[in-house]
Amino acid sequence: MGDSGELSPSIHSRALETLRSTELDVLVIGGGVVGAGAALDAATRGLTVGIVEARDWAAGTSSRSSKLIHGGLRYLEMLDFGLVREALQERGLLMERLAPHLVRPIPFLYPLTTKYFERPYVGAGIGLYDALSLVGSRNVGLPVHKHLSRRAMLRGAPSLKPDAFVGAIRYYDAQVDDARFVMSLVRTAVKFGATAVNRTSVTELVRENGRVVGARVRVEETGEEFVIRAKTVLSAAGVWTHDVQADASGKIPDGVPELKVRASKGVHLVVPRDRFHATTGLILKTAISVLFVIPWGRHWIIGTTDTPWSLDKAHPAATSRDIDYLLNEINKVLVTPLTRDDVEGVYAGLRPLVEGNQESTAKLSREHVVTHPEPGLAVIAGGKYTTYRVMAKDAIDAVADMLPFTVPDSVTNDISLVGAEGHQALWNQRERLADKSGISDTKIEHLLHRYGSMIHGVLDLIAQDPALAEDLDGSEDYLAAEAVYAVTHEGARHLTDVLARRTRISIESWDRGLGAAPQVARLMQPLLGWSDEFTQQEIDSYTARVEAERESQEQLTDEGADAVRLSKHERDWSSTPRFATSHASK
Repeated sequence: MGDSGELSPSIHSRALETLRSTELDVLVIGGGVVGAGAALDAATRGLTVGIVEARDWAAGTSSRSSKLIHGGLRYLEMLDFGLVREALQERGLLMERLAPHLVRPIPFLYPLTTKYFERPYVGAGIGLYDALSLVGSRNVGLPVHKHLSRRAMLRGAPSLKPDAFVGAIRYYDAQVDDARFVMSLVRTAVKFGATAVNRTSVTELVRENGRVVGARVRVEETGEEFVIRAKTVLSAAGVWTHDVQADASGKIPDGVPELKVRASKGVHLVVPRDRFHATTGLILKTAISVLFVIPWGRHWIIGTTDTPWSLDKAHPAATSRDIDYLLNEINKVLVTPLTRDDVEGVYAGLRPLVEGNQESTAKLSREHVVTHPEPGLAVIAGGKYTTYRVMAKDAIDAVADMLPFTVPDSVTNDISLVGAEGHQALWNQRERLADKSGISDTKIEHLLHRYGSMIHGVLDLIAQDPALAEDLDGSEDYLAAEAVYAVTHEGARHLTDVLARRTRISIESWDRGLGAAPQVARLMQPLLGWSDEFTQQEIDSYTARVEAERESQEQLTDEGADAVRLSKHERDWSSTPRFATSHASK
């Protein structure tokens, strides 16, 4: 597959052929962060592994998170010290070794509302947070927390109401582009021999003599169905856990235990950075949870909500009430309130929470569970994005117990993701890269933060076609070359893959990517052999998606928002003439 773990269109075709003809040691179902992590874990243990994803890599929960790599301060209040310690150790590992180009530290303010009891109480908690990050791991250079007076707090966050707080505590966590991280995990797994295909859904598990021996899959773009044979199958399907285990009637087979997963909806808003002024992020306590205000390039991300969701899992919809709730909470502390007109983007994701006895999803555990519901099948669910690697390790440990041979221990604590190796050296050389490529220093820094040492693949495209150095229409943050690279190296198959996940134009632009859509579609067309008709339908489909999202965000209830969102289903790709005549005749 090459050292870079390339995911080109030709490799996609070869990967499908491999899955048709090879019995795997393990088939991973689900292309989110846990499934991708499990594929990498299995491949680096020497197993033959395949991973299939029904839509695009990270199309579900793993592209719709708060984009934080953190221990979770609120779990300290729940006395869940083990979870916090584990997450903080993983945070350090990601920043220092595994993905320093993708995971970066950011400061937060924890504002204080009372003069006496709160400061020592919160300070002790954040001090413990700092201490736990050092247990069993090397210091990654994050500053320890610092107490700030009201005056010092307002210097760092002048948009806060002066009378809302008596001071603050500044501490550090880390941030990641969640979808980009998952795609990098998949590429790294492919680099080590995994076979990965997106847009390929599991229609049913294949059972023989009381054992799961593979899965029947459907290639969504062609309608073709075939069986993937595997000694073991791992379901890492998140909120779709029930659907993977269920038979054609939608029921779990008799006698097979089910790991029940409840979905909790989290909604985030994206607003321009200039709408309020602060040099750090914020964490605010609300009546029911916590609210994060997170720096995100030239934007802020504000979130999140935490409410049960039992409707369509593929397209969780934000409601008008969700948006108003977040605006009302942040406006309690801002001098100049935010309005709906300030909101550039909105996104909603579903947390897969292992079901317990609690009524509130906010109280369900974020710890993960691995089960053996039937011979040949392992299921993993729950957990936090930050601890994906530990979850993946535990899942493949469970798979190893079912294989008829000895499997080596996990080594992913020492496997850097593609783009990590040599990243710091290139960062130090960024001015030289800018001079050589003719691209501004700012753009080079942007590319290094997204691609790390894989930046040369993007720069090579620009060297071959200088027009690709131009910004995409309607977006100052992304180059035309990045849309091309998304197809040639990162497995993008459709317009939404590029606008919503390889880039984040869909949530970062006022028009939600409508201006960039025609240009990106034209760039993708020759690379994927699309016909003119198919290209236009890609644009129309994306336009309908944006319109449905906007309309759903005007609804008051989940049911109303869901009905609007579902009025524009993803198209049946196999029913549309996909290829141009010249391509089809090859």
